[in-house]
Amino acid sequence: MTQTPPLLPFPLTICGIDELPRHAGAGISHVVTILDPEWPDPEHFALYPPHARTIWRFHDIVNPQDGQIHATARDVEAILEYGAGLKADVVEHLLIHCHMGISRSTATAIILMAQDNPGREAEAFAHLAAIRPFSWPNSRMVRMADDMLERNGALVDAMRLHHHGIARLHPDKMPYLRASERGSEVPPEE
Repeated sequence: MTQTPPLLPFPLTICGIDELPRHAGAGISHVVTILDPEWPDPEHFALYPPHARTIWRFHDIVNPQDGQIHATARDVEAILEYGAGLKADVVEHLLIHCHMGISRSTATAIILMAQDNPGREAEAFAHLAAIRPFSWPNSRMVRMADDMLERNGALVDAMRLHHHGIARLHPDKMPYLRASERGSEVPPEE
């Protein structure tokens, strides 16, 4: 019986800014930081041993808004290029963070997990739910990745199922999402 290879060949941690100090001793070798364009760089990385860090800056929005910078196709291409580059590097442990560790960071994690694993989109979302129980990946980023990776909607469909599961597990958080621009992503109350 052949064992299915892991989605990523290294440990993955996802968190928000406030959680960064608790991961300083976790053997992190690579960090992806995703921040709002005007947000100051977190000082928490002074606690970390030497690591390779990549920073992207765009707002956590899924539709264009005045005064906000959304993720673009170039940003998703950069994520895919980063994932390809990780294959040539020695990665002990990857940490991906955004402000809250809910949307941009989880979308980035999904993109990296799905990149070389066609047909395993649902598995990627199951792994995401296991390592980050409350996650709501940025759907704009996931849709663009679905197109770029030629998944014909499989990544988007897996995201919708993920949203349904998160809504069932965290009904207390759905009113906030319903009132936001993400309202259309929230499944109807059962």
